[in-house]
Formats: sequence, C-alpha cells, structure tokens
Amino acid sequence: MMWRASLLLLLLLLRHGAQGKPSPDAGPHGQGRVHQAAPLSDAPHDDSHGNFQYDHEAFLGREVAKEFDQLTPEESQARLGRIVDRMDRAGDGDGWVSLAELRAWIAHTQQRHIRDSVSAAWDTYDTDRDGRVGWEELRNATYGHYAPGEEFHDVEDAETYKKMLARDERRFRVADQDGDSMATREELTAFLHPEEFPHMRDIVIAETLEDLDRNKDGYVQVEEYIADLYSAEPGEEEPAWVQTERQQFRDFRDLNKDGHLDGSEVGHWVLPPAQDQPLVEANHLLHESDTDKDGRLSKAEILGNWNMFVGSQATNYGEDLTRHHDEL
Repeated sequence: MMWRASLLLLLLLLRHGAQGKPSPDAGPHGQGRVHQAAPLSDAPHDDSHGNFQYDHEAFLGREVAKEFDQLTPEESQARLGRIVDRMDRAGDGDGWVSLAELRAWIAHTQQRHIRDSVSAAWDTYDTDRDGRVGWEELRNATYGHYAPGEEFHDVEDAETYKKMLARDERRFRVADQDGDSMATREELTAFLHPEEFPHMRDIVIAETLEDLDRNKDGYVQVEEYIADLYSAEPGEEEPAWVQTERQQFRDFRDLNKDGHLDGSEVGHWVLPPAQDQPLVEANHLLHESDTDKDGRLSKAEILGNWNMFVGSQATNYGEDLTRHHDEL
C-alpha cells in the first residue's frame, strides 16, 4: 500500500473550510503506513507461451501498453525506436542501451502515475507561475494566508495546526535538496511522495515515530502500535485480529526483541526491503535480446526482439489466442 502523502496532498482532495486547511485528524492507520512496491504488472510472466503482456506493462507502464496494443506493428516498432533513443540520451549517449539505462527507464515508467498527479496539482501550488514552488506558496495554498504572528488565530485547535505546519516545513526542507527554498517538480514530488525517494527515508521514519510515540520516549511500544490500529470501547473484549497484531509486533516488528521499536525497526516496518523489480526485468529483457552477448543492447537488437518490449494489434491478437487456447 502507498504510505500516506503529505497533509498538503489531502488538501487537494478534500478542501476544508474557506481557507482549505487540512483536517488535523487526517492521517494513516495500520497497514496504510506500510509502503509496498507495486508489481510491475499483474499479468503472468509467461514468455514461454508467447505471452509478453507482463514485459509490455513493465517496460511501458500499464496505460501506455494499452495504447501500443492499438497500433500497427509498423507504428509500434517506430515508437519503440524513439524510446530506445530516449533511453540512451538519458544515460551516457554512447549509442547503446546499458543495463543501468534499461533499469532507469523501467523505473521511470512505473512512476508515471506519481508524476502525473504532481503535474495535475502543480498550478495550485505554483501561484506566481515561475515554474517553481516556494515554501511560502505551498504553505499559503495549504493553510491560507496569515499575517506574521496571527497564524491560525481563527481556528479552535491552533496548536495542532502549528505543529502540522512545522512538520510540513521540515519535510519541505528535506525535499529541497539544493536548499534554495524553491521546489522543482522533482523536489515537490519528493515532498508529496517521500516513500518513493531514498533521501526522504529518514523523514518518513521520523513522522511515523511522531505519530505513534505517545509517551515521547523515542520508541514505539506495543500498546502505541496497537492504538494506531484499534480503539477499544469500554468493556469490549479485544478481537482475535488485535491479538494477532500483538504477536506480529513481537515476532516480526521488534527485530532485536527489546520490547519496543526504534527508528531502524520502524523503517524496516513502513519501508520494508524489497526486490529491485525494475532491475530484475531489465536483466530479463537484456538476456533475451542481447544476441551478441556483450552485456548491452543495440537499437537493432531491441527492434529485432520488439514484440517482447511492446505490443501491437498483431501481438495483442496473438496473446488473445494464446489465452483462449490455455483456457480450453
């Protein structure tokens, strides 16, 4: 599941009141905190039967793969050729596609939906239309305009909003890698989707600790962990699934068995180690297409195995026949 975006992103989805302040109660609960990388495709990886749908969706992204399925084979190969040129230009531009360049392309396509969501919200933030989002623009778009010293004077829980503002500013400073107080699209994406960026890992962990650590001892105790999942009514017997969560905490969350979670263990929980799926797929495509076995791909090699990389009307029809045959 996707770990929560900033409270700022919630503003765009649910405007609250005249100034559009996010709710102080907004936030993730339970497994919503855990970021698991989505599969590159839900299709079976079944090359042996001539079904390359998994590879198409991994290489192009799901929506673009559907577009290619409507193209003629000639159109599909021509567009693939342009993609090959883009992959090489984005790398070292030496005329070959390396494993690293292929992996970078697959990772890029898999994050297209994230970049699209940021692009859709960009004009809301970039109020002066200078192509960057300053902290003040972002703050005002989220929390409203206040004169210095009058922040949140018109809301009941002013202290909660002040903490939210300080938290968003801290996250912005981490996302703003060049420290100029102006966010590029990449930096704003890191702010809104910190779970996708290695340099934002510590801020994800810090925010999760702050959310759960009610006694402010710097750790997540088992009761704090459970309180994030379940709130018991007076006299209510604890459900079996909550008891299972307690066992999960002891067996799998508390790695060093000291009775609580430190920052490292919180990180292992909410941002668990995962297989580098783009690298696995890049290795697969290179292995299947590298006819001269030199560890890199020429444009001719990719186009020579084009139907593994992209679909077309012809390959889509063939895959339909294969699925029909298997069902019989």
